Amino acid sequence: MRKIVIAGNWKMFKTQAETQDFLRGFLPHLDNTPDEREILLCPPFTDLSILSQSLHGSRVQLGAQNVHWEDSGAYTGEIAAPMLTEIGVRYVIVGHSERRQFFGETDETVNLRLKAAQKHGLTPVLCVGETKQQRDLGQTESLITTQLEHDLVNVDQDNLVIAYEPIWAIGTGDTCEATEANRVIGLIRSQLKNPNVPIQYGGSVKPNNIDEIMAQPEIDGVLVGGASLEAESFARIVNYQ
Repeated sequence: MRKIVIAGNWKMFKTQAETQDFLRGFLPHLDNTPDEREILLCPPFTDLSILSQSLHGSRVQLGAQNVHWEDSGAYTGEIAAPMLTEIGVRYVIVGHSERRQFFGETDETVNLRLKAAQKHGLTPVLCVGETKQQRDLGQTESLITTQLEHDLVNVDQDNLVIAYEPIWAIGTGDTCEATEANRVIGLIRSQLKNPNVPIQYGGSVKPNNIDEIMAQPEIDGVLVGGASLEAESFARIVNYQ
């Protein structure tokens, strides 16, 4: 039985006060959410501590947006796994396309981060996906296969979530057709040693398309950006039908 993981990636949004406002509006919506759905919030680093306190005893898990491969050191602007686990973080996003595009992330560093996260008991959410140009050139399958080959070297697939995020659909309003997302996620699954790794779809997930996305047999959840910033919106996604 594959786990369903519904994650909100807040990126660089929300102060601590805004975070508390969100929780007041969001948590009451979870009273009847099916138990098998893992709910995850990945806020900026400054919100992690307050969320850790506020989510204690709730069914929402805490995730970070990045982790360094060393336990400590002279790496200005980075964060180490022991710093995350100390405050109750359970998951961490690794290799998001914005990290790859804007901050020089490579498959080599993604692999290092994945292994560091697992070493400390964190469950990494590995992001893979293609650009519009790569898709138009028919490179989707080869690119994703190459990403997986390099990113997953010596990575424990029993403690892993993968998110397929077509880069052309992130924050653009363009959503990959649900059947096409299902096809690519099936391709990803065929490349894995463990077929039970949860594989999410991410890219302009909204309340009005979540039911269709989650009806697809290969899709085990979603990684949500903008629509996770509003309590009612994210609650509708978590409580998909």
